[in-house]
Formats: sequence, C-alpha cells, structure tokens
Amino acid sequence: MKKILSGKVRDVYEINEKELVIVTTDRISAFDVILKSTIKNKGVALNLTSAYWFDYTSKIIPNHMISTNLSDMPDFFSKNPARFDKRTVLVKKLNMLPYEFIVRGYMFGSMWEEYKTSGTFCGQKVEGGYTLAQKLVEPVITPSVKNDTGHDEYISLERLRAELGAEKTDTICNICLMLYNICYKQALKNGIIIADTKFEFGYDEKGALTLGDEIFTPDSSRFWALSDYQAGETPKSYDKQFVRDWLVEHKLKGVTPAPELPEEIVNATAGIYKECYRRITGRGEY
Repeated sequence: MKKILSGKVRDVYEINEKELVIVTTDRISAFDVILKSTIKNKGVALNLTSAYWFDYTSKIIPNHMISTNLSDMPDFFSKNPARFDKRTVLVKKLNMLPYEFIVRGYMFGSMWEEYKTSGTFCGQKVEGGYTLAQKLVEPVITPSVKNDTGHDEYISLERLRAELGAEKTDTICNICLMLYNICYKQALKNGIIIADTKFEFGYDEKGALTLGDEIFTPDSSRFWALSDYQAGETPKSYDKQFVRDWLVEHKLKGVTPAPELPEEIVNATAGIYKECYRRITGRGEY
C-alpha cells in the first residue's frame, strides 16, 4: 500500500492492482488554490454525500465504489477510525478518461460571464435571452480536458467526438443528462436546486464504462436553496460559493500563497456543508 496522490482535497492510496482507497480530507480549494484553512468535517460531508448518490444512481451506470466500511480496508485505515471513519472509501481502480463532463442547467458562473458580454459560451452561440441564474431551456454539456499543469480547458463537443469517438461521446453525454435529470428531481424534493455539476468516467478491468471520482457533492456541483431562488439574483448556495464570494470580495481570488480564512467564514462554511448533507440525504448528524 502506498499513497499515490495528494490532491486538492483527496489523498489516494494504492491497495493492490485492482483497488484504491480514497480519503476525503477537510482541505478546501477555490480558484485552483488550496487554502490554508481547513473546514471541520467537510471531507465527511463530501464522502457521505457522494456515497449516497453513487448508491442512488447505481442502476443507471456502474460506479467505482466498493465499500465505505473501514473493516473492509487494510489495518492502516481500519485501526485509525478517528482519522479515517466516514471520510474513506474503497474503490475499483479505473482507467480514467482525461475529461470532465459538466452539465449546466442554469445560466451562472463562467457561462454567465461569457454570455452577458458576447451571447456565447465556449465559442458557441447561446440561443435565447437569459438573465443571471435563469434556468436553461434544456441542460447543456460543456466538456473540459484535464491538463497536467494549469487549468482544465473547455473544449467543444465536436473536438471531444474527434478525440474520443462519436459513439462513446454520445453514450457518455446521454448518461450525464440522465444522471442530472433524475438527481435534479430528487434533490428538488428536498428543497435543493442542482444548478450544475460535473462527472468523470473511466473503464474497469473488463472494459465497462464506470462512473468515478465524486458525484453531486458541494465541491463538484452548485446547490441552491429552492425557497430563496429567484432568477436575476445570486441564489443562496449550499456549496463553496460562499468561500469564493469572500475571496473575490477581498481581492484574494487565485492569490498565492494561499490566504487563511477568518474563523467566522470557516465555521459558516462547515455549517453549509453539514446542512447540504442533511437536506440531500434526509439524514441527521454525520
């Protein structure tokens, strides 16, 4: 067993040729910068929320999750519950595709920034007259390619089809839309709007397309409060938008070395992640 990756949020350990253990830490990143502050139990919220959705969508497409029980993992994890419990998952090792598949259901974020100045996004004309945070007529997929260094790069579906193949691209895009639409309806019942999200896929040892990474967490999605939603206004969010907004307000967007968050921002963010988990899963304490 060896640690093979320490990412912005997750530490990944190789168990054997077929399995990995992923530990979701309390680190938080924003604008591609890992901040100095940690958010208490953020990793627990992410891991348990993702596990909930993996289970909920398992009949749509297989996912990489094997077990969330420490007893199914090597002693290094199972004998250290204070460090690893509820934030750790045993998964199948996948041959991951170097793309993210972003599904957008609302006009917000980088899509809004480009649209309001040019009427386009990723170079493509966006039909219709939209305002901030307005629901799109239909969800759209805006893929990106993962770069070894620097930011991920938005690419066109035409480029994706040329690189990945038309049939594989269309299959994955159809699955993405199915996942988004089904989970959007489920979250809406609990007062949460999934404004956008992203998926990552790979192939297992048998060559089967498999959903990996995380799904529908506050780090991979924009979650808005249905009760406060109104097009034209920035919605109340249940994700790390709260931290992003603070960084922007204090002119610290993307600044390195990473800033430290004030205690009140740390505590409020921890509360947001906890409330998001509670609302989505219908469960109480972690």
